[in-house]
Amino acid sequence: MIVPEQRPRSPGTAPDGRLPALTDAEVSRLRVELAIDAAGIGSFDWDLVTGRLTWDDQMLALFGYESGEFGGTIDAFAARVHPEDRERTLQALQGAVDTCGEYSAEFRVVLPSGELRWVQGRGRALADDRGAPVRLLGAGIDTTRVGGDDARVARVLETMRSAFFTLDPAWRFTYVNAEAERVLRRSREEVLGGVLWELFPAAVGTDFEVHYRGAVETGEERVFEAHHPPPLDAWYEIRAWPGPDGLSVSFLDVTERRGAEQRARDSAARLALLAEVSALMSASLGSAAAEEAALQRVAEAVVPVLGDWVILTLATGADGRMRDVASWHRDPALRPAAATYAGLRLASVAPDAPVLRALESGQLLTVADVRAVIRPTLPEGEVREVFDALAPRSAVTLPLLARGRTLGALSLYRGDDRPAADADDVAAAREVADRVALALDNARLFDQQRRLAEALQRSMLTAPPQPDHAEIVVRYQPAVQAAQVGGDWYDAFLQPDGATVLVIGDVVGHDTEAAAAMGQLRGMLRGIAYRGDVPPAAVLGELDAAIDALGMPTMATAVVARVEQTPEQRAAGRTTLRWSNAGHPAPLVLTPEGAVQTLGGGRGELMLGVDPGARRTSSAVEVRRGSTLLLYTDGLVEGRDLLLDDGTDRLRTALAQLAGLALERLCDALVTRLRPEGLQDDVALVAIRLHPQ
Repeated sequence: MIVPEQRPRSPGTAPDGRLPALTDAEVSRLRVELAIDAAGIGSFDWDLVTGRLTWDDQMLALFGYESGEFGGTIDAFAARVHPEDRERTLQALQGAVDTCGEYSAEFRVVLPSGELRWVQGRGRALADDRGAPVRLLGAGIDTTRVGGDDARVARVLETMRSAFFTLDPAWRFTYVNAEAERVLRRSREEVLGGVLWELFPAAVGTDFEVHYRGAVETGEERVFEAHHPPPLDAWYEIRAWPGPDGLSVSFLDVTERRGAEQRARDSAARLALLAEVSALMSASLGSAAAEEAALQRVAEAVVPVLGDWVILTLATGADGRMRDVASWHRDPALRPAAATYAGLRLASVAPDAPVLRALESGQLLTVADVRAVIRPTLPEGEVREVFDALAPRSAVTLPLLARGRTLGALSLYRGDDRPAADADDVAAAREVADRVALALDNARLFDQQRRLAEALQRSMLTAPPQPDHAEIVVRYQPAVQAAQVGGDWYDAFLQPDGATVLVIGDVVGHDTEAAAAMGQLRGMLRGIAYRGDVPPAAVLGELDAAIDALGMPTMATAVVARVEQTPEQRAAGRTTLRWSNAGHPAPLVLTPEGAVQTLGGGRGELMLGVDPGARRTSSAVEVRRGSTLLLYTDGLVEGRDLLLDDGTDRLRTALAQLAGLALERLCDALVTRLRPEGLQDDVALVAIRLHPQ
């Protein structure tokens, strides 16, 4: 608090009306007081021991305090200083206290009315006989209307949030504002008159020197962002423009902004990486080669987002032996070294190496100094040489865990020029490892399921009979995708009267449930149709009734065809094809002349398992011996990339073009011709070629 200075009262008037005589000392003191009052100068006394701040009446008036309002503390002083000037003003006071030196600051005061007033404060700290600061004495003067244009410019520069300084043609500092003092971490007294390159030698050879000298040489303004090395160690947005008196420079510390921008970019890169890994691991897996190819693509994706180089380890073979199967380095020149190290690492590291501990424990492990931990354990020779070439500093190793099983590990390395992975990096790496592990495990489970369904399906799809008057060929090929094995089936058998029955069907659904339902339907249909006295439509009708009566939650499409011949037809070399279609693609007939005929024109009647009372009809056509009947499932003519009608047209064309092939080769060629990129769904075929009689 400020204690008003005790001044002598003005001389009073004598009873006789005359003024008493004044001494020379009293006259001199009175002149000083009148000058101080006229100049609007207030004084203060800050007791640094008790913290009490004493102001005289003029100082109270400068800050807009009424008598008795001022709290007598430095906080009460700071409360009236403009918020934008408060920090630097308090720093100036603290600097005087710390050094027992002088205090000088010009700042704005916010009066209770909201009016702004400029005040120039000056003072000096006093020390006791031990050199410790005990008091700070000073004065304040209202400079609001002092100095004209130059003073106003100076005030603007002092209150700028951007640092500002000027240099003369010899690169000497001629002006430094308050913000520049703070950013440069040097006082005005330290820099004014000093040469820029001598005071800040770290700036020599950097973008700062290039742009400063470029601005002076070209006479054009330069605007740029650059990182200033230590001791400043910060990013700045710089604007430098030349003038007749030298170079003016304003600069803003943008370290925090750039850090936020970099964090946003890193976050976006991590999110994009996770999406890319998910897409990469959605590819068809299930074989060792496919898994290793997918992991190689993942290795290439995670670099450099999460590390400078990476190794992926995978459990392979029936015994689950771990093997490093993929690697990548951000530097193309070091990729061979990374691959070599991946080939030698597991056989060279100590039993307690981080990757082996992660595989054994299923826990994430971080290594702050890889060279100190790993290098001493490596044997002399090639593995140590490539390790030194790769020069890792820090590492993170994450196990690939899925459903309680360790399927491998993800090892990420960083060099000396990159900080160790932070919490966000580790979280993203853990998410990558989890997604990779889950995709691998799902693929392996799907493959097991596919193999089981395929084995079940093939066990029920028996070899066809081979009567002496015809050739029967069957084909079953599961889809490329593991989840697509399921309910396609065929059948071919002879009835007691010598007629041949061909069946093609497709159960709705996939995998083991569909395969099991297919086996039930196939068995029931064979039992119904074997009697020989039931036409194809009646066979499908009885099968539909059995599905309903037995409560089977199954729907399926099917075609039943019966190859029959009377003695008269035998003599004439002709045969009747009788069929009924329950929602299945229409059969095709290839004539001896190479013409293709569609039986029924399109899809048949209602599929099985929907309405047991649905109407079923049989149709018949007489063909010449030498003709071929082809029944097939929709996987041959329909898919994500192929409409049913287009696929059927392609099949008709291919069948006509391949008419001259033997039946075995014809069936194989049709599958290859129509689905060259691999099957998206199961395909079943059954074909009969009628020999001439």
